Amino acid sequence: MQYRRLGFSGLKVSTIGLGTNQFGGKVDLETTRNILDTALDLGINFIDTADVYQQGRSEEYIGKALHAKRQQALIATKVRHKMGEGPNDQGASRQHILEGAHASLRRLETDYIDLYQIHTWDDETPIEETLRALEDLVRAGKVRYIGASNFSAWQLSWANALAQMHNWTQFISIQPHYHLFERGIESELLPACQYLNIGILPYFPLAGGFLTGKYQPGQPAPAGSRGESSQYVQHYMTPANYQRLEGLRTFAQERGHSLNELAHAWLLARPQVSSVISGATRVEHVQANAAAANWALNSEEAAQVNALLEAE
Repeated sequence: MQYRRLGFSGLKVSTIGLGTNQFGGKVDLETTRNILDTALDLGINFIDTADVYQQGRSEEYIGKALHAKRQQALIATKVRHKMGEGPNDQGASRQHILEGAHASLRRLETDYIDLYQIHTWDDETPIEETLRALEDLVRAGKVRYIGASNFSAWQLSWANALAQMHNWTQFISIQPHYHLFERGIESELLPACQYLNIGILPYFPLAGGFLTGKYQPGQPAPAGSRGESSQYVQHYMTPANYQRLEGLRTFAQERGHSLNELAHAWLLARPQVSSVISGATRVEHVQANAAAANWALNSEEAAQVNALLEAE
Protein backbone atom coordinates (compact mmCIF):
# COMPACT_ATOMS: atom_id res chain seq x y z
CA MET A 1 0.00 0.00 0.00
CA GLN A 2 1.12 3.53 -0.77
CA TYR A 3 0.51 6.55 1.47
CA ARG A 4 0.10 10.25 0.72
CA ARG A 5 -0.20 13.40 2.79
CA LEU A 6 -3.76 14.60 3.14
CA GLY A 7 -3.66 18.08 1.66
CA PHE A 8 -1.35 20.49 3.44
CA SER A 9 -1.45 18.48 6.66
CA GLY A 10 1.16 16.02 7.85
CA LEU A 11 -1.41 13.21 8.07
CA LYS A 12 -0.63 10.25 5.81
CA VAL A 13 -3.52 8.26 4.38
CA SER A 14 -3.56 5.08 2.31
CA THR A 15 -4.07 5.79 -1.37
CA ILE A 16 -6.99 3.37 -1.28
CA GLY A 17 -9.59 4.20 1.36
CA LEU A 18 -12.56 2.18 2.55
CA GLY A 19 -16.12 3.45 2.06
CA THR A 20 -18.61 2.06 4.57
CA ASN A 21 -22.05 3.36 3.62
CA GLN A 22 -23.44 -0.19 3.49
CA PHE A 23 -22.18 -1.21 6.94
CA GLY A 24 -25.17 -1.79 9.19
CA GLY A 25 -27.41 -2.26 6.16
CA LYS A 26 -26.44 -4.69 3.43
CA VAL A 27 -23.30 -5.58 5.43
CA ASP A 28 -23.83 -7.30 8.78
CA LEU A 29 -21.53 -6.99 11.80
CA GLU A 30 -19.53 -10.15 11.16
CA THR A 31 -18.84 -9.15 7.55
CA THR A 32 -17.96 -5.65 8.73
CA ARG A 33 -15.33 -7.13 11.06
CA ASN A 34 -13.90 -9.27 8.24
CA ILE A 35 -13.79 -6.37 5.79
CA LEU A 36 -12.08 -4.05 8.27
CA ASP A 37 -9.58 -6.73 9.33
CA THR A 38 -8.72 -7.37 5.68
CA ALA A 39 -8.39 -3.65 4.95
CA LEU A 40 -6.00 -3.12 7.87
CA ASP A 41 -3.99 -6.21 6.90
CA LEU A 42 -3.61 -4.79 3.37
CA GLY A 43 -2.38 -1.46 4.73
CA ILE A 44 -5.60 0.52 4.24
CA ASN A 45 -5.73 2.94 7.15
CA PHE A 46 -8.35 5.45 5.91
CA ILE A 47 -11.90 4.47 6.88
CA ASP A 48 -14.69 6.80 5.74
CA THR A 49 -18.22 6.86 7.17
CA ALA A 50 -20.96 9.34 8.12
CA ASP A 51 -23.54 9.64 10.87
CA VAL A 52 -26.34 9.37 8.31
CA TYR A 53 -25.10 6.08 6.82
CA GLN A 54 -27.75 3.56 7.87
CA GLN A 55 -28.85 6.14 10.45
CA GLY A 56 -25.80 5.63 12.63
CA ARG A 57 -25.38 1.87 12.28
CA SER A 58 -22.34 2.21 10.03
CA GLU A 59 -20.55 4.11 12.79
CA GLU A 60 -21.77 1.64 15.41
CA TYR A 61 -20.45 -1.36 13.48
CA ILE A 62 -17.11 0.35 12.87
CA GLY A 63 -16.87 1.17 16.56
CA LYS A 64 -17.47 -2.44 17.57
CA ALA A 65 -15.13 -3.84 14.92
CA LEU A 66 -12.25 -1.42 15.57
CA HIS A 67 -12.55 -1.06 19.32
CA ALA A 68 -9.35 -3.02 20.01
CA LYS A 69 -7.56 -1.71 16.88
CA ARG A 70 -8.34 1.98 17.08
CA GLN A 71 -4.73 3.11 16.70
CA GLN A 72 -4.37 1.31 13.36
CA ALA A 73 -7.14 3.28 11.65
CA LEU A 74 -7.84 6.85 10.65
CA ILE A 75 -11.59 7.28 11.02
CA ALA A 76 -13.31 9.95 8.96
CA THR A 77 -16.97 10.71 9.54
CA LYS A 78 -19.42 13.43 8.52
CA VAL A 79 -22.19 15.58 9.94
CA ARG A 80 -24.91 17.66 8.27
CA HIS A 81 -27.82 15.47 7.18
CA LYS A 82 -31.04 14.65 9.00
CA MET A 83 -30.61 12.43 12.05
CA GLY A 84 -33.95 13.01 13.80
CA GLU A 85 -37.34 14.69 13.59
CA GLY A 86 -36.47 17.88 15.47
CA PRO A 87 -35.82 21.21 13.73
CA ASN A 88 -32.18 21.16 14.86
CA ASP A 89 -31.48 17.52 13.99
CA GLN A 90 -29.82 18.48 10.72
CA GLY A 91 -27.65 21.22 9.23
CA ALA A 92 -24.23 22.69 9.98
CA SER A 93 -25.23 24.81 12.94
CA ARG A 94 -23.19 24.88 16.14
CA GLN A 95 -26.03 23.02 17.86
CA HIS A 96 -26.15 20.15 15.38
CA ILE A 97 -22.39 19.88 14.89
CA LEU A 98 -21.64 19.58 18.62
CA GLU A 99 -24.48 17.14 19.22
CA GLY A 100 -23.53 15.21 16.10
CA ALA A 101 -19.88 14.94 17.08
CA HIS A 102 -20.69 13.62 20.54
CA ALA A 103 -23.16 11.11 19.09
CA SER A 104 -20.58 9.93 16.54
CA LEU A 105 -17.94 9.55 19.26
CA ARG A 106 -20.32 7.33 21.25
CA ARG A 107 -21.23 5.18 18.27
CA LEU A 108 -17.61 4.86 17.14
CA GLU A 109 -16.55 3.96 20.71
CA THR A 110 -13.66 6.40 20.58
CA ASP A 111 -12.67 9.68 22.21
CA TYR A 112 -11.50 11.38 19.02
CA ILE A 113 -12.34 11.61 15.32
CA ASP A 114 -9.39 11.79 12.94
CA LEU A 115 -11.18 13.70 10.17
CA TYR A 116 -14.54 15.38 10.81
CA GLN A 117 -16.26 16.49 7.60
CA ILE A 118 -19.21 18.74 6.77
CA HIS A 119 -21.26 16.51 4.48
CA THR A 120 -22.69 19.32 2.32
CA TRP A 121 -22.83 23.11 2.40
CA ASP A 122 -25.61 24.55 4.57
CA ASP A 123 -27.21 27.70 3.09
CA GLU A 124 -29.15 28.33 6.30
CA THR A 125 -26.12 28.57 8.60
CA PRO A 126 -23.34 31.18 8.39
CA ILE A 127 -20.11 29.38 7.57
CA GLU A 128 -18.44 31.31 10.41
CA GLU A 129 -20.72 29.51 12.88
CA THR A 130 -19.84 26.16 11.36
CA LEU A 131 -16.12 26.84 11.41
CA ARG A 132 -16.11 28.10 15.01
CA ALA A 133 -17.95 24.98 16.19
CA LEU A 134 -15.37 22.81 14.41
CA GLU A 135 -12.56 24.88 15.91
CA ASP A 136 -13.92 24.26 19.41
CA LEU A 137 -14.00 20.50 18.75
CA VAL A 138 -10.39 20.60 17.57
CA ARG A 139 -9.27 22.60 20.61
CA ALA A 140 -11.09 20.15 22.89
CA GLY A 141 -9.17 17.25 21.34
CA LYS A 142 -12.31 15.56 20.06
CA VAL A 143 -11.45 16.20 16.41
CA ARG A 144 -7.95 16.21 14.91
CA TYR A 145 -8.54 17.47 11.36
CA ILE A 146 -11.52 18.84 9.47
CA GLY A 147 -12.68 18.37 5.90
CA ALA A 148 -15.55 19.21 3.56
CA SER A 149 -17.68 17.14 1.24
CA ASN A 150 -19.61 18.20 -1.86
CA PHE A 151 -18.55 21.87 -1.54
CA SER A 152 -18.10 23.96 -4.67
CA ALA A 153 -14.79 25.68 -5.35
CA TRP A 154 -16.00 29.06 -4.08
CA GLN A 155 -17.51 27.54 -0.93
CA LEU A 156 -14.30 25.72 -0.04
CA SER A 157 -12.10 28.72 -0.84
CA TRP A 158 -14.29 31.15 1.12
CA ALA A 159 -14.47 28.87 4.14
CA ASN A 160 -10.71 28.46 4.34
CA ALA A 161 -10.12 32.18 3.78
CA LEU A 162 -12.38 32.97 6.74
CA ALA A 163 -10.70 30.31 8.87
CA GLN A 164 -7.30 31.75 8.04
CA MET A 165 -8.43 35.30 8.92
CA HIS A 166 -9.71 34.15 12.32
CA ASN A 167 -6.77 31.81 12.95
CA TRP A 168 -9.15 28.84 13.04
CA THR A 169 -8.51 25.33 11.76
CA GLN A 170 -8.88 25.04 7.98
CA PHE A 171 -10.34 22.27 5.86
CA ILE A 172 -7.54 19.99 4.67
CA SER A 173 -9.66 17.86 2.33
CA ILE A 174 -12.70 17.72 0.10
CA GLN A 175 -14.83 14.75 -0.98
CA PRO A 176 -16.24 15.18 -4.49
CA HIS A 177 -18.07 12.88 -6.90
CA TYR A 178 -15.24 12.05 -9.31
CA HIS A 179 -14.40 9.17 -11.62
CA LEU A 180 -13.50 8.38 -15.23
CA PHE A 181 -16.97 9.33 -16.50
CA GLU A 182 -17.67 12.12 -14.00
CA ARG A 183 -15.12 14.93 -14.39
CA GLY A 184 -17.04 18.08 -13.53
CA ILE A 185 -14.67 19.04 -10.71
CA GLU A 186 -11.83 19.57 -13.17
CA SER A 187 -13.09 22.98 -14.29
CA GLU A 188 -12.98 24.80 -10.92
CA LEU A 189 -12.72 22.61 -7.82
CA LEU A 190 -9.59 20.70 -8.82
CA PRO A 191 -7.61 23.88 -9.73
CA ALA A 192 -8.74 25.47 -6.45
CA CYS A 193 -7.49 22.44 -4.54
CA GLN A 194 -4.17 22.63 -6.38
CA TYR A 195 -3.79 26.31 -5.48
CA LEU A 196 -4.83 25.82 -1.84
CA ASN A 197 -3.08 22.42 -1.47
CA ILE A 198 -6.25 20.67 -0.34
CA GLY A 199 -6.46 16.88 -0.56
CA ILE A 200 -9.11 15.37 -2.84
CA LEU A 201 -10.91 12.21 -1.68
CA PRO A 202 -13.02 10.99 -4.64
CA TYR A 203 -16.09 8.90 -3.88
CA PHE A 204 -18.01 6.53 -6.20
CA PRO A 205 -14.78 5.75 -8.12
CA LEU A 206 -16.45 2.83 -9.92
CA ALA A 207 -19.68 4.66 -10.84
CA GLY A 208 -21.79 2.24 -8.83
CA GLY A 209 -20.11 -0.75 -10.45
CA PHE A 210 -20.37 0.41 -14.06
CA LEU A 211 -16.58 0.83 -14.25
CA THR A 212 -15.98 -2.77 -13.18
CA GLY A 213 -17.21 -3.91 -16.60
CA LYS A 214 -19.85 -6.28 -15.20
CA TYR A 215 -22.61 -4.64 -17.25
CA GLN A 216 -22.81 -5.51 -20.94
CA PRO A 217 -24.57 -3.57 -23.73
CA GLY A 218 -27.84 -5.13 -24.80
CA GLN A 219 -27.91 -7.51 -21.83
CA PRO A 220 -29.88 -7.27 -18.58
CA ALA A 221 -27.97 -6.28 -15.46
CA PRO A 222 -26.82 -9.23 -13.34
CA ALA A 223 -29.40 -10.35 -10.78
CA GLY A 224 -29.00 -8.51 -7.50
CA SER A 225 -26.71 -5.84 -8.95
CA ARG A 226 -27.29 -2.11 -8.52
CA GLY A 227 -27.75 -1.79 -12.26
CA GLU A 228 -31.11 -3.56 -12.00
CA SER A 229 -32.79 -0.64 -10.26
CA SER A 230 -30.31 2.18 -9.64
CA GLN A 231 -30.96 5.21 -11.83
CA TYR A 232 -27.47 6.38 -10.94
CA VAL A 233 -25.87 3.33 -12.60
CA GLN A 234 -28.36 3.27 -15.48
CA HIS A 235 -27.46 6.88 -16.24
CA TYR A 236 -24.08 5.68 -17.51
CA MET A 237 -25.45 2.83 -19.64
CA THR A 238 -25.25 4.63 -22.98
CA PRO A 239 -23.82 3.33 -26.28
CA ALA A 240 -21.05 5.94 -26.16
CA ASN A 241 -20.05 4.98 -22.63
CA TYR A 242 -20.05 1.28 -23.45
CA GLN A 243 -17.76 2.00 -26.39
CA ARG A 244 -15.39 3.99 -24.17
CA LEU A 245 -15.53 1.26 -21.57
CA GLU A 246 -14.40 -1.35 -24.08
CA GLY A 247 -11.43 0.81 -25.03
CA LEU A 248 -10.51 1.22 -21.37
CA ARG A 249 -10.87 -2.53 -20.78
CA THR A 250 -8.49 -3.29 -23.64
CA PHE A 251 -6.02 -0.68 -22.36
CA ALA A 252 -6.00 -2.23 -18.89
CA GLN A 253 -5.79 -5.84 -20.07
CA GLU A 254 -2.85 -5.10 -22.36
CA ARG A 255 -0.97 -4.00 -19.24
CA GLY A 256 -2.05 -6.92 -17.08
CA HIS A 257 -4.67 -5.03 -15.08
CA SER A 258 -8.45 -4.91 -14.64
CA LEU A 259 -10.92 -2.11 -15.32
CA ASN A 260 -11.35 -1.76 -11.56
CA GLU A 261 -7.63 -1.15 -11.15
CA LEU A 262 -7.58 1.34 -14.01
CA ALA A 263 -10.45 3.35 -12.51
CA HIS A 264 -8.51 3.72 -9.26
CA ALA A 265 -5.09 4.23 -10.85
CA TRP A 266 -6.43 7.00 -13.11
CA LEU A 267 -7.83 8.88 -10.12
CA LEU A 268 -4.57 8.47 -8.22
CA ALA A 269 -2.74 10.00 -11.19
CA ARG A 270 -4.90 13.15 -10.99
CA PRO A 271 -3.58 16.24 -9.17
CA GLN A 272 -4.23 16.55 -5.42
CA VAL A 273 -5.87 13.13 -5.01
CA SER A 274 -4.80 11.77 -1.63
CA SER A 275 -6.98 8.66 -1.30
CA VAL A 276 -9.76 7.06 -3.33
CA ILE A 277 -12.78 6.08 -1.22
CA SER A 278 -13.88 2.66 -2.43
CA GLY A 279 -16.94 1.03 -0.94
CA ALA A 280 -16.97 -2.66 -0.15
CA THR A 281 -19.64 -5.16 0.83
CA ARG A 282 -17.38 -8.23 0.64
CA VAL A 283 -13.79 -9.01 1.52
CA GLU A 284 -13.11 -9.66 -2.16
CA HIS A 285 -14.01 -6.07 -2.99
CA VAL A 286 -11.37 -4.76 -0.58
CA GLN A 287 -8.73 -7.06 -2.04
CA ALA A 288 -9.55 -6.00 -5.61
CA ASN A 289 -9.52 -2.30 -4.72
CA ALA A 290 -6.25 -2.54 -2.80
CA ALA A 291 -4.53 -4.11 -5.82
CA ALA A 292 -4.98 -0.82 -7.68
CA ALA A 293 -2.52 0.90 -5.34
CA ASN A 294 0.28 -1.00 -7.05
CA TRP A 295 -0.36 0.53 -10.49
CA ALA A 296 1.04 4.01 -11.03
CA LEU A 297 0.08 5.43 -14.41
CA ASN A 298 2.90 7.35 -16.07
CA SER A 299 2.18 10.59 -17.93
CA GLU A 300 1.98 8.84 -21.31
CA GLU A 301 -0.49 6.24 -20.05
CA ALA A 302 -2.62 8.92 -18.39
CA ALA A 303 -2.72 10.85 -21.67
CA GLN A 304 -3.78 7.70 -23.55
CA VAL A 305 -6.61 7.09 -21.09
CA ASN A 306 -7.80 10.68 -21.42
CA ALA A 307 -7.77 10.31 -25.21
CA LEU A 308 -9.99 7.22 -24.91
CA LEU A 309 -12.39 9.14 -22.68
CA GLU A 310 -12.60 12.09 -25.04
CA ALA A 311 -13.03 10.05 -28.23
CA GLU A 312 -16.29 10.61 -30.11
